[in-house]
Amino acid sequence: MDMVNNTRADFRQSAKADTVLDRYDPSYDPLVAATPGKGQQYAPTYWVATAGTPPEDDGPVTGDMDVDVVIIGSGFTGLSAALHLAKEHGIRATVLEANQVSWGCTSRNGGQAQNASGRLTRSQWIKRWGLSTARKMHDEVQEGFDTFKGLIREGNIDCDPQDGGHLYIAHRDKAMRKLEAEAKVLREQFGYETELLDKPTLSRDYVNEAEAVGAMHEPEGIGVHPLKLAQGYHRMARNLGATIHPSSPVLGWETINGVHHIKTPGGTVRARAVGVATGGYTSQGLHASLNSKIMPILSNSLVTRPLTEQEIAACNFKTNEVITDTRTLRHYYRKLPDNRVQIGSRSSITGADAGNHKHLELLINGLHRKFPALTGIQIDYSWWGWVDVSHDMMPRIYQPDDKEQIFYALGYGGNGVMFSAHAGRRMAQRIAGIREGFELPIYNSPLPGHLFAPFRRLGQRMLYHWYHLRDEVL
Repeated sequence: MDMVNNTRADFRQSAKADTVLDRYDPSYDPLVAATPGKGQQYAPTYWVATAGTPPEDDGPVTGDMDVDVVIIGSGFTGLSAALHLAKEHGIRATVLEANQVSWGCTSRNGGQAQNASGRLTRSQWIKRWGLSTARKMHDEVQEGFDTFKGLIREGNIDCDPQDGGHLYIAHRDKAMRKLEAEAKVLREQFGYETELLDKPTLSRDYVNEAEAVGAMHEPEGIGVHPLKLAQGYHRMARNLGATIHPSSPVLGWETINGVHHIKTPGGTVRARAVGVATGGYTSQGLHASLNSKIMPILSNSLVTRPLTEQEIAACNFKTNEVITDTRTLRHYYRKLPDNRVQIGSRSSITGADAGNHKHLELLINGLHRKFPALTGIQIDYSWWGWVDVSHDMMPRIYQPDDKEQIFYALGYGGNGVMFSAHAGRRMAQRIAGIREGFELPIYNSPLPGHLFAPFRRLGQRMLYHWYHLRDEVL
């Protein structure tokens, strides 16, 4: 543990430790706890420590109120939905957040905006839905990237963008063969030009990643400071008339004569429509339509101290692009604008075990394998967070019952930094009553359930062992 800066790795502290906020609970588990808490401090992430002063919000709910639309969750999706409801439909939403604004996935991810939605590749889209639908999905994701970049431009959001594309690193020869096949599909079926890089080219022109045997470079990909981005959405939404209420967890939800009564500690909010944007922090029991529809998966992340010029040269870190490797339990990493390295990957199965140092050691070992020159480097920040993975690996933006004004946008599987902006916009359209333009599978089918939901954790443990065997041995 001596490599970790303990003043920054105490998982019960945060950048707001001197306030009256409740302590951050690092063991929170959405499959166990009824709510993610009330007014908790942020997780001790690099993003929280470097985002600056947060924008003003509207404080906790302090009495009963009647509103038009409630959005539950103040991450990328919820804030995007609120600002698009106001901007495009003239509807002022009320956003409810259990803890601090953007407390969950949004302030804990790796800040990688990729040309993806969910965890499936374009080849897998073709296999699942056919080529015609897959091409329409590709166009929708491209439109999503335009929505994402448009919000940054429109809001003049200074989120430390690192443009240039995405490097998909093959960690084994057989993985490189899969990348070659995928690149062919992307080029021939979708007109999406990618570049295959052999090991010498990758090491010379981009980064000397010790595990890499090659890579696929795609043109779309942007690294961002996720909390600065969310704060930009936050300002835009409030400037347009939305209200944002932290420390207001949903304690009960009853629908009476078509009106949703959302109970919070400070009062009941009555609304004609509700949009759910709670990501990996969707508690069981929030609403019946969402029970067992998301498998929350923990991901660990760390940020090193700034690299020296000698260390940068030893790694030949010429690129600031976002990078992922080809493991099923993938690593995601990049060099940040201040020359630190951020890297993330799998973590514990349960919240109760999340603080076990072995999970941090696993991630540190991954960093050392990839960049031997960084062996022993000080780790300044370390945290974890829940990822919302759907049971079929694709998100949904959906209205589960035509008779009820309830909507959700969930299930990005770790690819929500970019697509959440568009998902929020699409959910806003549905809330506003638009019925056309939702023919794609992610819009016209619900999140699938799981037959063995009570035993998912047991299955997850078995899958992790299988994934390791398949990725590293077979």
